[in-house]
Order: sequence, then C-alpha cells, then structure tokens
Amino acid sequence: MVLEIGEKLFIIARRLFDKDLHRHFVGEVVACNNSLARIRGYAFVYDDNSNNFVRRQELRTRIFSLTDAGYIINLLPEDADLEKIHYVTDQENHRMITDGKTFSVNVSEFSAVR
Repeated sequence: MVLEIGEKLFIIARRLFDKDLHRHFVGEVVACNNSLARIRGYAFVYDDNSNNFVRRQELRTRIFSLTDAGYIINLLPEDADLEKIHYVTDQENHRMITDGKTFSVNVSEFSAVR
C-alpha cells in the first residue's frame, strides 16, 4: 500500500479554470486502500482580500482518490503539528506552509504575489 495510517499529507486541488477556488487540505490518514484515502484534517481556501490561505476552523474528514489527477498529494514529516500549520511568505516572495517548528515546504509555483 502506498499510504499508511497515521501519515500526514498536504493536498492541493488542481484548478481547472482561472476563477476556480484555490483549495488545499492538510490532514492525517485514518484509513486507506489501494485507490482511496480517508483523511482527517483542515481545509484551507485562498482569500483574495487578504492574499493568503485561510484555514477553516472545523476539523473535517474527507475521502480522496489516489488515482485522481486533480490532486497533488505531498507527504509531510511524521512530527508535523497539523494544528499549527499556516502559510508564510519567504524572503524571495514564495508561499510556504509551516508548523513553525519542524518543517517548511515551498508550495508556490510562482511568487506569492503576482
């Protein structure tokens, strides 16, 4: 099996059109089989007014297809603190996710402000 229960993931939903929402999800695998994963965590949606991703407060459980080309799925370190994950912009103007302690990952294809 590709994923194991307890692994932490950062998932980006690919946008099909310019006006589509920027949606990200950070969570922990609670169940999986060969093609589906049940993940419990937090949704993040891009807010045009603040020019940043905003975390939805409620904890959610979602099912993601591991074979769907509409998702980019990234493994996070096992010690990542999902409750503390937030977005920052680095010195080179790239958007990063971090828990402020154990990891930072560049999630920008381009600069955070275009």
